[in-house]
Amino acid sequence: MEVRARAPGKIILAGEHAVVHGSTAIAAAIDLYTYVSLRFPTPSDNDDTLKLHLKDMDFEFSWPVGRIQEAIPELGSLSASSPTSCSLEITRAIAALVEEQNIPEAKIGLASGVSAFLWLYIAIHGFKPAKATVTSELPLGAGLGSSAAFCVALSAALLSLSDSLQLDFSHQGWQMFGESELDLVNKWAYEGEKIIHGRPSGIDNTVSTYGNMIKFKSGELTRIKTNMPLKMLITNTKVGRNTKALVAGVSERTTRHQSAMAAVFNAVDSISNEVAAIIQSPVSDDLAITEKEEKLEELMEMNQGLLQCMGVSHASIETVLRTTLKYKLASKLTGAGGGGCVLTLLPTLLSGTVVDKVIADLETNGFQCLTAGIGGRGLEISFSGTS
Repeated sequence: MEVRARAPGKIILAGEHAVVHGSTAIAAAIDLYTYVSLRFPTPSDNDDTLKLHLKDMDFEFSWPVGRIQEAIPELGSLSASSPTSCSLEITRAIAALVEEQNIPEAKIGLASGVSAFLWLYIAIHGFKPAKATVTSELPLGAGLGSSAAFCVALSAALLSLSDSLQLDFSHQGWQMFGESELDLVNKWAYEGEKIIHGRPSGIDNTVSTYGNMIKFKSGELTRIKTNMPLKMLITNTKVGRNTKALVAGVSERTTRHQSAMAAVFNAVDSISNEVAAIIQSPVSDDLAITEKEEKLEELMEMNQGLLQCMGVSHASIETVLRTTLKYKLASKLTGAGGGGCVLTLLPTLLSGTVVDKVIADLETNGFQCLTAGIGGRGLEISFSGTS
């Protein structure tokens, strides 16, 4: 029996940075996925190791289960149906197990993800041999929720082969979880995100689990559903950024210019709420969709202008903005800024020829371009083999 889970990445459609200062923000799932397949060996395989294969990067990590048990002898009474945080003691033991894998210095950023894998696996399945294989359509570290998609897909695969979920193994093709199962997956994925990010907001894993869109303000997450098809060009500038430093920079600017920045944050809040209202309102025909897209383009441009006021743009982002503007397309940064990714709305009536030209123009700058549907499905699983 093999289970395969897929979980989508995410974008911030409106409200990044301002959300830290009390404004509303909108996050949406994108139809670019991370896939995790999980298989337990049969007795005839005579395999007593736990393996993690990061296929895209051509990395494979393996640990004899006896070595894991030796490093972490006392797990306590863990249950797959009760998501649990990793203790400091076990965190240290896992770090030692990861260190033994001799990850190259250039790829040391993978260590936190490998640690999250070990914790989620051990917490849900204990000391059993297995092989997990990971592939992804999401660029790493670009602000598209790649780590959350990994944690969500991994948690789903692990839980699917545990006793905590009752699933239909005979179902052909991709299937969705029910609400209670999604809730359990989301909670476990959040525990994995904590290992990777320390104090994550929970937004990325929630969007990846449930799909569609989320409106969030002051720690409150509200799931919303778009009533119109939205397609974006996502341009990865490939410029790394320091999210903590960018967030701190906005806070420092807010301290220096309190009333001006308060006005900026209020404006962002209004934009986010208007975006939410537009995407949730009924659509009657193509004309209505076109009118809505025009409004969204204006709101994206306004949001980008306010992000520039916050000081989180970057030369690479400005290059994308100038390039897409030549084709009369609206763009904004998504996420932390300072590099990372830029969103460009692709209107329904835009020809494929124009899209190809835009992409070719952007790629001459060394950028990576991806097209994605916005606000689509969340986590799904499929099974193969016999139970």
